[in-house]
Amino acid sequence: MLDEAGRRGYVVTHLALQKLLYFAHGIFLIERKRPLVSGYFECWDNGPVHPTVYQAFKAAGRDPIAFRALRLDVITGQRTMIPPPSDTEVCDHVVRIVNSYAGLSASRLVQISHAKGAPWDYVVDKGRTSLALGLRISDTVIVERFKYHKVSVGAPTMTGEPREDSPLT
Repeated sequence: MLDEAGRRGYVVTHLALQKLLYFAHGIFLIERKRPLVSGYFECWDNGPVHPTVYQAFKAAGRDPIAFRALRLDVITGQRTMIPPPSDTEVCDHVVRIVNSYAGLSASRLVQISHAKGAPWDYVVDKGRTSLALGLRISDTVIVERFKYHKVSVGAPTMTGEPREDSPLT
């Protein structure tokens, strides 16, 4: 995702990467009936966060990400580059998400991720009244509640932001 964003001239912060990955995962899960990424997302203050991705990129802080995550071989202790995905379906999907959403500001992506009734909001609201499994957002909840995210990607408005009149998917 970072490489594709770079090719398109987008600078991506850690906050933006988390939201792009979440939207990419949700759309892929709904359209392809399988997860895009392993692991899970959690409800953090600024929306859905993938804890493993957080650990990999937290050193970037609020700055644009200028490095790539590395894989750790637990036996040798050696760190190596993670190869890009070879699945063309995944690659095409990432291109689509970057082209559609990487131009939005991180704060706008956060706003979208906090949509009323969408997965993050649903789990946070449920957590107020019961234990919500560490505020994890399950893939089941993503599939059931993702439709509450709304944004249209197309001709930008006068402010440069995309129109906002149709569902994210």
